[in-house]
Amino acid sequence: MRGQQQVYDYLDKLGIAFDYYEHPEAPTIEIASQFYRGEGTVLCKNLFFRNHKGDKHYLVIMDARHSMNIHDIEHRLHQGKLSFASPQRMMKYLGVMPGSVSLFTLVNDVEHAVILFVDKRLLDAEKVSFHPNDNTASLVISRDNMLRFIESVGNRYEFLDLY
Repeated sequence: MRGQQQVYDYLDKLGIAFDYYEHPEAPTIEIASQFYRGEGTVLCKNLFFRNHKGDKHYLVIMDARHSMNIHDIEHRLHQGKLSFASPQRMMKYLGVMPGSVSLFTLVNDVEHAVILFVDKRLLDAEKVSFHPNDNTASLVISRDNMLRFIESVGNRYEFLDLY
């Protein structure tokens, strides 16, 4: 299977079942949407930010069907001015390059430096979809298993209304 082995090992350790789909490279949500298999699943948009000082990093997860305004996100997160993190920061903190960021990249954040913000509306989803830290595949897990993953990985997290 495509993706980082750490993801599969971690999901296996937690006993989290998933559906696996391979597809052409999908580095953006617009491209990923072309290969999306609805099936009652919410395709998630995953955004990696840093604060103005560059000393805090944030992973923001939301339903891909909704647009994101960075100024709106800044106000909702209450973390000051934000910008997209560089590819170097992404590799340092999440172990992936742009286009492969997902909830599952938190398995690579062994120091738990990244703060996770999840849109509350994902709590209404039956299933959610993320790349396995490789943008040529997607994994679908249940909402309950997403919550188990989030609680187990050890990063600070918060559920918010993001739009």
